[in-house]
Amino acid sequence: MALIIREAVREDTATLLGFIRELALYEKAEHEVAATAETIRESIFGRDSVTRALICEQDGEPVGMAIWFFSYSTWQARNGLYLEDLYVTPKARGLGAGKAMLKRLAAIALENDCGRFEWSVLDWNEPAIRVYEAIGAEPMKEWVRYRLAGETLRDFAES
Repeated sequence: MALIIREAVREDTATLLGFIRELALYEKAEHEVAATAETIRESIFGRDSVTRALICEQDGEPVGMAIWFFSYSTWQARNGLYLEDLYVTPKARGLGAGKAMLKRLAAIALENDCGRFEWSVLDWNEPAIRVYEAIGAEPMKEWVRYRLAGETLRDFAES
């Protein structure tokens, strides 16, 4: 029952895409997934990619992923690490896979002199919130996240 956290490689493309689809289903947003194997390969493993991924394996079987990138804090004048998505398969929940990936990401942040390690969580995802609070993470309640996407993004850029 050993957990191994490793860097994702190009050969993990299908696994990552499967996890992304499972996460979207869990978040009730499967209709929003536009990712394909080709776009995953290019966006995570492409030559100019700034995105990275981890795979968590239990006894050699992939059971989770973390997709992340470096962000930047103007106030700290330092990079930060931003966790875009963390996912653990239902059969591996409760085994410490999520916490193990968070610990590895925290270590990566420290190895790269990051001033912060941040992520977002849906306000209804109580199991994840309990894990995050248990490790000492604090919600940023005064911040509201905004987004432009799709046609709204295009319309605004072209106006």
